[in-house]
Amino acid sequence: MEFVGEGMENSVLDTVVIGAGQAGLAASYHLAHRGLAPHRDFVTLDANDGPGGAWRHRWDSLTLGRAHGVHDLPGSPLGTPDPEEPASRVVARYYGDYERRFGLPVLRPLRVDAVSSRPDGLLEVAAGERRFATRSLINATGTWDKPFWPAYPGRDSFAGRQLHTHDFVSAEEFAGQRVVVVGGGTSAVQFLLQLDAAGAATTWVTRRPPEWVVRPFDTEWGRAVEDRVRARTERGLPPESVVAATGIPLTPEYRAGIDAGVLVSAGPMSAVTPRGVRLADGRLVEADAILWATGFRHSLDHLAPLRLREPGGGIRTDGVRAARDPRVFLVGYGASASTLGATRAGRDAALAMLDALPRAA
Repeated sequence: MEFVGEGMENSVLDTVVIGAGQAGLAASYHLAHRGLAPHRDFVTLDANDGPGGAWRHRWDSLTLGRAHGVHDLPGSPLGTPDPEEPASRVVARYYGDYERRFGLPVLRPLRVDAVSSRPDGLLEVAAGERRFATRSLINATGTWDKPFWPAYPGRDSFAGRQLHTHDFVSAEEFAGQRVVVVGGGTSAVQFLLQLDAAGAATTWVTRRPPEWVVRPFDTEWGRAVEDRVRARTERGLPPESVVAATGIPLTPEYRAGIDAGVLVSAGPMSAVTPRGVRLADGRLVEADAILWATGFRHSLDHLAPLRLREPGGGIRTDGVRAARDPRVFLVGYGASASTLGATRAGRDAALAMLDALPRAA
């Protein structure tokens, strides 16, 4: 077992940042920008083999023009890349250049297994065989590593292929197949359009009627959504799904999909059968594949030893700080899960952590 800096004067880190996505890089930038020494005072741990956070895993057909906004990182704007280039490549390049430009102490690949409290009041971060002793923690692990598969009767009986958004690569591999797409969010909508264009026969299954929204998705709207999500996390409730908080923007492309009959929900389903799905109204839909575009949950299992969760299932927050442990800051959680919110929360967590240091008193 290795403790970073063991036997050295600075054997204890001021903070460990977990995750090198938007939120983690923003926090790391502000820590370094305000005087913490990379590698000596803080490190950033990332489970990926290279830069880009969750974006590096997205399918190539998700171009920058189709992606939800990629917000600028502090101190280095993204600029205006080609909107037809895959977002995975754009963001991986942007994040990699950013890490190098500001000398951020990103250590990878290091997947954090557990964070626990030591008798001396420090936190211990376990990542494989390595151990990091730290006064505080900035958790920015996001959701990509925890796809949500809803429970339905018969799900294990389906004889065809089942995959999640997490596993999607290309619509072309489903050409000529019957595909049921489950989920009421933007990813499901984009999958349906791509699958239809690739020659698949699609059926859209949603628990509720799709919530199409005709209004600008501007800063004012974004703040309102963040306030709504924050109200839940401050009560210790789990954050709601993205589509529940935002709805689906009714773009001209989506309106055309509705008119063409592609973006029309068949309603909810009651069960999965060996040959397809049974809808709530009793209809049977045969399928070769089921694509579960059912979202993600926050990847927080490594924090379980700290017992941060409330009876309602969520982690109660006071701003970006975990209410049950003031040493722990959560960014990319709840209201800060968007790219704009994550950048701002990274800054807020870094400043709050710095304010709590003895030397900042």
